[in-house]
Amino acid sequence: MMTYRERMLATLQGKPVDCLPFVPRLDLWYKSNKLRGTLPAKYRHATLKQIIEDLDIGYHTAIPDFHVYDDSLDIVDRGLGIWRVKQIPWKAVMRNIQRNITYSGDLTTVEYITPQGTIRTKILYDDVMRNAGITLSHVAEKAIKSQDDYDAIGYIFENIEVLPNYDWLLEFKDYVGDRGIICGPANQGASPMHEILHELMAYDLFFFEVYDHPAELKRLAERMRPYYDKVLEAAAHSPLDAVMVGSNYDIQITWPEFMGEHVTPYLAAAAEKLHTAGKYLLTHTDGENKKLLPYFIEGKIDIADSICPAPLTSLTLKEVRDAFAGTGITIWGGVPSVAVLENTMTDYEFEAYMDDLFDSIGKGDHLILSIADTAPPEMKFSRLERVAKMAKEFGAVNP
Repeated sequence: MMTYRERMLATLQGKPVDCLPFVPRLDLWYKSNKLRGTLPAKYRHATLKQIIEDLDIGYHTAIPDFHVYDDSLDIVDRGLGIWRVKQIPWKAVMRNIQRNITYSGDLTTVEYITPQGTIRTKILYDDVMRNAGITLSHVAEKAIKSQDDYDAIGYIFENIEVLPNYDWLLEFKDYVGDRGIICGPANQGASPMHEILHELMAYDLFFFEVYDHPAELKRLAERMRPYYDKVLEAAAHSPLDAVMVGSNYDIQITWPEFMGEHVTPYLAAAAEKLHTAGKYLLTHTDGENKKLLPYFIEGKIDIADSICPAPLTSLTLKEVRDAFAGTGITIWGGVPSVAVLENTMTDYEFEAYMDDLFDSIGKGDHLILSIADTAPPEMKFSRLERVAKMAKEFGAVNP
């Protein structure tokens, strides 16, 4: 019998596996229910890993726990897209920048004082997020408010030293063991420009800036490029099996022309670097991917993480699989989160949906089944057990 790690690696390589791997993301579900005392009775005092082992499913590591910090500054630089989470294979150290940090309840305000101007961000992490199991804090005030902030942001990123951060990853890899592969992020954006859109600027402002100040915006992205490259370099030489480059794509925000210019070339370059280092390239495709799938193919990605099919988006799982057929791209996802909620699907509708889903996956190759984006806190637990059983009953996968 294969281990989950062996199944996942074989799936990525297009090799036969003894059963369809089911590796759902359960961290938010676990944290929320643990905090509220609503875990299933038999798991009331269990760790997440113990639950995973008892269910005999894989350990999902594609998205970090954003509250397992490696630094006393924790979320301080969250507004710049800079993390200090242990699962991230790099650490940012700021040089020649003064920071004024103010804490007010659940709100963290940070001022970055540079020779080229002052930048302010505000980060929120409150009880609503805690009760939902969310570990990702919210950027209540973005770093860039206008073109006037470009020089200061450029200066900040030019004065960041990127250091390897591998020690905890080695421990984590040992902890997960044969239950899965180890993943971790490089940057949330697939490129410097995507990083600006994703982390530094409000969406509406970004769209105006693309048309009002395109040359200045591109210059800022160029100034950020060395930082971006250093982060990818650190990730490429880390203990990770798969590196996440880029996340959260949507036809209304990352439109096709943007993907072609600012995403696909950078994914392809990252793929070359990571493949040379023996790593897989994972991108977090959560969102409406209609008309965007060709750009992931051209980007030479290995893993399309968090594929959320209809009814969450307009694309069915079969349509995504058909688009990726023959490309070597593995889908990690496939079961929409609404399917495991009683208030959106009855038991009858759930069974019918899952029957259709399994009928649509053909041989099952290049598929790591998961609940996308994540198992919600109010998930009906018996449905998780049901999907796990169906994955085993699918039988061997022979591409």
